[in-house]
Amino acid sequence: MRPIGIVRSCFGGKFAVPRQPGLCPSAWGELVFHEEFRDPSAVRGLEGFSHVWLVFGFHGTADQGWQPTVRPPRLGGNQRVGVFASRSTFRPNGLGLSLIRLEGIDAAAKEGPVLKLGGLDLIDGTPVYDIKPYLPYAEALPDATGGFAAEAPALLEVTISPAALKAFDRLPERAQAVIRECLAQDPRPAVQAGKEDRTYGAELCGQDVRFRIGPAGCEVVEIVPLK
Repeated sequence: MRPIGIVRSCFGGKFAVPRQPGLCPSAWGELVFHEEFRDPSAVRGLEGFSHVWLVFGFHGTADQGWQPTVRPPRLGGNQRVGVFASRSTFRPNGLGLSLIRLEGIDAAAKEGPVLKLGGLDLIDGTPVYDIKPYLPYAEALPDATGGFAAEAPALLEVTISPAALKAFDRLPERAQAVIRECLAQDPRPAVQAGKEDRTYGAELCGQDVRFRIGPAGCEVVEIVPLK
């Protein structure tokens, strides 16, 4: 099995990336096919679908092996469940599956056809092994149950400090939305949820976004362009 392409996305690193697709609807990226798979015929008809399933590789943790039990953030990072009852990256084959919004296909791109993606949860450089169109009539199940993750996580209020406001205002509107949507989900490891005196950094939209989380929510304290 070999990758058919690679994802370029607004997420430069693992920290602060949404833990599920769709939780940051403003997130953007693109799927660039490797040269041998750039035949436009391979995506003929795909433009009629609003969403696609991407089968991808957890390349950032692949060399760390797998674990039979893991500690999901939704359980506070303290309780263990079986790896197959989770979406942990530490899996026997290191494969992930995400439902991603298809915003368009750029057939005229130099490396085309290029798939334009939205609402993704994949970091820059993620290898993709397959693409399958999403079929609402078969795959939207309103009576499904979600186990220990039945409800969407609660969101924090995100504010921009005066020191970071000028840099924030210079960013495109969609980049501003990505920063707010990602930080609202409290990206800290669950075991650090009570530590409110620490400054964290996340690589979002080409920026090093520094923030703190306290009783009032999340405050962005500094934004510095990444070199």
